Amino acid sequence: MNVSAKNTQLTAATENDPRWAAVVARDPAADGKFYYSVKTTGVYCRPSCPARPARPENVQFHATRAEAEQAGFRPCKRCKPDQPPLAEQHAAKVADICRFIEKADMVPGLEELARRAGLSVYHFHRVFKAVTGLTPKAYAAAQRAQHIRNELKRSATVTDAIFDAGYSSNSRFYEKSDRLLGMTPSRYRAGGANIEIRFALGECSLGSILVASSDRGVCAISLGDDADALVRDLHDRFPKADLIGGDAGFEQLVSKVVGFVEAPALGLDLPLDIRGTAFQQRVWQALREIPAGSRVSYTDIARRIGAPKSVRAVAQACAANPVAVAIPCHRVVRTDGALSGYRWGVDRKRALLEREAHKGIASI
Repeated sequence: MNVSAKNTQLTAATENDPRWAAVVARDPAADGKFYYSVKTTGVYCRPSCPARPARPENVQFHATRAEAEQAGFRPCKRCKPDQPPLAEQHAAKVADICRFIEKADMVPGLEELARRAGLSVYHFHRVFKAVTGLTPKAYAAAQRAQHIRNELKRSATVTDAIFDAGYSSNSRFYEKSDRLLGMTPSRYRAGGANIEIRFALGECSLGSILVASSDRGVCAISLGDDADALVRDLHDRFPKADLIGGDAGFEQLVSKVVGFVEAPALGLDLPLDIRGTAFQQRVWQALREIPAGSRVSYTDIARRIGAPKSVRAVAQACAANPVAVAIPCHRVVRTDGALSGYRWGVDRKRALLEREAHKGIASI
């Protein structure tokens, strides 16, 4: 066999191997699953190596690094296949930074965090958000909020808790306390006692519906088969609040919610009083931007909030949604279009989606 014929044969063998497509695409998802070597350079690489693509007739595939090295190839200096994958390196660095933030007495600056990670400020910010789904500032704020909650539970006074949590003065904390806790520090320390929550029950085609609201806005919309169970669930969520049955004026709010359930095209724009982590708040805001009649996947939402690797966390945030229909988590489906779990029952999710489509709103 002449050289040309042999090269043609080698080229065909490589191009017909499904691993070649991953090499051409520089697919990071294939890293660790196999390696490839280039006989003209004597090196072996990860599938995602950014080096100029080798000619297919010069490529060999290897199941492990050891196999490639036994064949006489050395690791590429660009993709460093003998070191942990870049994603793992980034995850390890971010984990170290998260521990540093959690233990710090004061919130570290972005420059300090980037320097500790050994990355530029811009690159560090992108890597941290990709791994955690939050910016460093949002993560630090969430940790500080958790710290003050813990201190309020165990400190002798509110002032002690504020200083123990790292705030330099009472005024600095009180500027942010309402946003951090959703109430005054004293009320939080008392377990939310004496907060008034009005609620009312109604009936709709999907069963019983409960709507509850604080003085800030709607804090719960629940669907179910048992009205008493909905009330018990509300009590479990707000055990020390004063639950007050709604008057005729409040029941108009329930009618508005029921009207939306029956006719989604009407739209539903209510002030909400929802408390969650910074990540949950980002997911819930993204859900509110999904038009009626549209369907998106959990992966779509993860991409929209800039955290494409946080699909599972997005699903958990959807499951934690406290206000049915107002935050339309029913419009989120699996990537293949199949319905997944729904806090108020998959049958209700299907009914809501079918109702929106029936109202003449195109699905996408």
